[in-house]
Amino acid sequence: MNEPIQKAEPLIQLQGIGKRFGRVRANHDIRLDIHGGRILALLGENGAGKSTLMCILAGRLQPDSGHIAIGGRRTVFSSARSAIDAGIGMVYQHFMLVEAMTAAENVFLGQEGGFWLHPRRMREKVAALAETYQLAIDPDRRVSALSMGERQRVEILKLLLRQSRVLIFDEPTAVLTPLETEHLFKAMRRMADQGKAIVFISHKLAEVMAVADEIAILRKGEIVDTMAAAGVVSREDLARRMVGREVLLQVAKTPALRGERILNIRGLRSGDLNGVDLELAQGEILGIVGVAGNGQKALAEVICGLAPPEQGRVEIMDLPWRRFFARNRSEQILSYIPEDRLGIATCPGLDLRDNFLLTTREGFCRGPWLLGKSAEGKARETVENFRVSPMNVFALARQLSGGNLQKMVVGREFYRQPRLIVAEQPTQGLDVAATEEVWRHLLKARKQAGILLITGDLTEALALSDRIAVMFGGRIMDVFDASDAGKVAQIGPLMAGISSAACPDRARSAAAP
Repeated sequence: MNEPIQKAEPLIQLQGIGKRFGRVRANHDIRLDIHGGRILALLGENGAGKSTLMCILAGRLQPDSGHIAIGGRRTVFSSARSAIDAGIGMVYQHFMLVEAMTAAENVFLGQEGGFWLHPRRMREKVAALAETYQLAIDPDRRVSALSMGERQRVEILKLLLRQSRVLIFDEPTAVLTPLETEHLFKAMRRMADQGKAIVFISHKLAEVMAVADEIAILRKGEIVDTMAAAGVVSREDLARRMVGREVLLQVAKTPALRGERILNIRGLRSGDLNGVDLELAQGEILGIVGVAGNGQKALAEVICGLAPPEQGRVEIMDLPWRRFFARNRSEQILSYIPEDRLGIATCPGLDLRDNFLLTTREGFCRGPWLLGKSAEGKARETVENFRVSPMNVFALARQLSGGNLQKMVVGREFYRQPRLIVAEQPTQGLDVAATEEVWRHLLKARKQAGILLITGDLTEALALSDRIAVMFGGRIMDVFDASDAGKVAQIGPLMAGISSAACPDRARSAAAP
C-alpha cells in the first residue's frame, strides 16, 4: 500500500465499519478518512461494497460494527435525515424523485422553509443554481417527462441547495455526455475549493484520474489500497489494482458484414422525435449518441413497442410496426436493454428467476403451467455466465448492486438470441471487467442481429459501433462510419446542435450507404 499523504484532520473518519446481509459480507473492517477540500474517488468491482459503505455514511443503513466520527467525535446516524443535518448529502445511482412534481419542486422537497416558498421564487432559485453549476434543466418541467440525465441533474441540484459539507456522488456521470461531465467536474472542483469533501464513486478510470485527488479501492468489502491520484501510472495500472488482474480495456472488432435489413424508419415523428430516418441491418452496430433528452428515449420506446409512432413509417423485419407487435413476434425477435433497470427492466420485489422470465417465457411454459425447474436452471446458467453476484437465482432484484442487476438484465436479453437488440446505456454502472464482457457479448450478438446502441459514453460508441448517428432536437444531425476520423472530430459540435463544414446536412438520413 502507498504511504499515506500528510493532510489536515479529516472531516469524516470511518472506523472499522462492517456490514452483512445474511451470509453476504458487504463491508469488513473499513477504515477510511475523508478530508475537506479534496476529491476522494472510491473504486471497486460491482458488488465490492461501495454503495453499501456510502449508504452507511449517508444514514440509510446502520453498520453492524465500527463507527463514524465527525471532527473526531463519534456519531450515530439513525436516519438519512440525521446525516443530512450533520452536513452529509448523497446523489444515489437510482434517483429518489417524485415524478408528478416539477424539477423545482423536487429540488426544494424536504428543505426547511420550502413549503412556504412562492413557486416563482423556487423556479428562480433553481434556475440560478443550475446556471451557476452549468447543469441545464427546465425548473417547470415534470420529472416524469425528464430523461435519465436530466433527472440526475435534479438530484445534483438538491445536493447543491443543501450546501452540505460532505457530498457523495454515486456514479454521477453514468448518464452524462463528455461536455456535461466536464461541467460537473468543474462544479465538483469549485465545491472542493470551498472546503467541502467530495466522495466520487465511478467505474470510469479516465474520469477518476482526471478529477480525483485521492483514490481508495474496495475489493470484496475491504479497502485494499489507497493512493494519491497523481501517483497512478495509467488506467491499466488502476484497473489491475481494482480487479486484481490485468484488464485490456479494449475489444477486437472485425469489419461488419451487413446482412438483411432488420429495421427501417422513415419520417418518424412521435413525442420528442422530429422526422427521424434510420436503417439497421443484421451484422452491424449503429451507435446513437447525443445529449440526454434529445429524443433517444422516445426513439427506443417506439422501436420497442412502448409508444406508437404518431407519423411516419416504422418496419421491423419488413413488417409494419402495428402488425409486428400485433403478431406477438417481439419476444422472439426483439430484445430491449432499458436505461432504467429498476423501473422498466426488472421488478425489484421479484427474485432473479422470475425477473429472467419477464421477457423470456418461451420454452418454460406448458399450457398454463410454469416449468419452474427448467426456468431456474436457465436463469442460474445466465447468472453464472455473466458473473452476477450473488449467484443465487432466488435473491430479490432489489438486493443486488446496480452493476450486478444490469449484468442480469443483459444476460437475460442475450439469452433469447434476438434479431434486433436495442441497448440503452448497456454498461452504465458496470466496472471495467464487466464492461469488457458486455462489449464482447454485443460484438458476438452482432453476427446474427442488428444492434441499436444508445449511449452517452463516446468511448463505448467508438469502440463498438460500425456507424454512428448523432441526435439533437429529436433529429438525426449526421451519420457516418465510426472509422471516419474527420467526422468523429465533429461529434461534440453536432451533439450541441451545431452544423459544420464537415457535416453540412443537418437532417441527413441514417440509412445505410
